[in-house]
Order: sequence, then structure tokens, then C-alpha cells
Amino acid sequence: MRTLKTSLPLKILNIIGLIIMVAIFAMPFVWMISTSLKTLGETMVFPPKWIPDSLIWGNFELAWNSGPFLQYFINSVLVSVGILIFQFITVIPAAYAFARYEFRFKNVLFSLVMVTMMIPAQLIFLPVFLNLSDWGLLDTLWGLILPFATSAFGIFMLRQTFKQVPEELLEAARLDNSTDFKIMMKIMVPMAKPTLITLGLFNFITHWNDYFWPLVMTTTEQARTLPVGIAQLRQVDGGVAWNILMAGNVILVIPILIIFFFAQRHIIRAFTYTGVK
Repeated sequence: MRTLKTSLPLKILNIIGLIIMVAIFAMPFVWMISTSLKTLGETMVFPPKWIPDSLIWGNFELAWNSGPFLQYFINSVLVSVGILIFQFITVIPAAYAFARYEFRFKNVLFSLVMVTMMIPAQLIFLPVFLNLSDWGLLDTLWGLILPFATSAFGIFMLRQTFKQVPEELLEAARLDNSTDFKIMMKIMVPMAKPTLITLGLFNFITHWNDYFWPLVMTTTEQARTLPVGIAQLRQVDGGVAWNILMAGNVILVIPILIIFFFAQRHIIRAFTYTGVK
């Protein structure tokens, strides 16, 4: 009984704390949706109104028709998916080698991979930009994809997952004359499916929302992505049309929410299974 009396207030405090945390994180998102459905006049009133007098769905149509948004959308999909494919091709073999092979300078090389996670992208963008310029890849989708063709974080996270696969399972596969490539693709990759889905989701969100690199690399509408296109909505008739701008941001966020809704179960499993050693 004593335990029950002390745990009940803690449970109530825990629930209240969770509600406050959810409200803090959800507030900007709710405000974005609310603003996207207001008239321009309603976005300027003070004190601000959370619920608009009438829902202006035409803001979304106006935002979409303010530029070649279909082209921006297609470019964002191609760049995000392209980066995802290249990262899986490079990250899976590297993580497998670091997790299951013993070779000279293994720890030094893995430390170098970890160090690259600490370098801000803005610090190295100039030499990367100059290299891509020499290769004639400025203002192209390849210029947006190739600098992110591998991921140190992906190698680290997938290595942790591969290290937890029982060695006896791999020995049984080798006795069955399986090659390392077959072991990696038929045993390791299926067992790391939740981690791969989580990495894919993180990468997709990161590069779907990336504004800096597409802004630096592109100068024409043919290669620009959705975040750069939406940023152009800030200037309409000399002022900021917040309702149109927020409608554009809702359009930007919807694909991420749909993907996260279907992948959230795998994300929880990935972090539960992987752990951090």
C-alpha cells in the first residue's frame, strides 16, 4: 500500500510532464497549420488567433501555383531517394567490415569515420563546391546527391546492429559455403531491417528539408528543390504573406508525416535492438 501511495503522485506528475512536452513540441506545428488556413489580415491581428474565422483552403492552391512546384517536388524526391540508394550501397559493406572483419588500422579508420561526424557541413562546403564546379556538376541533381553518397552516422549505427548478430549464425552459413556477400545480404541485412528503415527515414527527412546545399548549388528552377522554392514565397507584393508561406511549409511537411506514420514502429524497434555500446 505504501508503494502504491508514493507511485500514484509520480505517475500523475509523469503524465502532466508528458502533456506539457507534447504541447511544447506540437505548438509550432499547430500554429503553422492554423496560419496556413487564415486570410492575410488574420495573420497580422494582435493578440493572435489560433482558430481562423473561416478555413481558406485556396492558400494551398495559391502556394502551389506560385512557381514550378511540381518540378521542385520531383527534384526533392529524386535527390532524397538518390542519396538514400547511394548511402545504402556504401554504408552496408563498410559497417559489415568494421563489425565482422579484423584488419590493420581498423580502429584508426573507424575513429576517422567518427571524427567526420563532428565536422559541420558548412565548414567544408567551399572545397566540395569547387570540386563539383571542376567536374561540371553545378546546378545539377548529381551535384546535390554525390556529396552525401555515404554517411558516418549510418556506418556507426549499422555497425552496432551487425555486431549483435550471433557469430554462430555466421559460422553455420560459412559451413554451408556461403560467401561473405551472401551472408551480408541474406543474413545481416534482413536482421538489420529496422535499423535500415530508421536510417532511411532520418536521411530522407534531412535531405528533404535541406535548404543550404540546394541554395548554394543551384541557380535555375530545373535543379531547385522544394525548400528553396518555398523560401521564395516569402516575398509577395513586397511583404511576407505568412498564410501562403505556411501553406507551402505544410505541403513540404506532409510527405514526411506520411512516411513517419508508417515507419514509427520500426524506429522504436531499431533503437531497442541496436543499443549504443
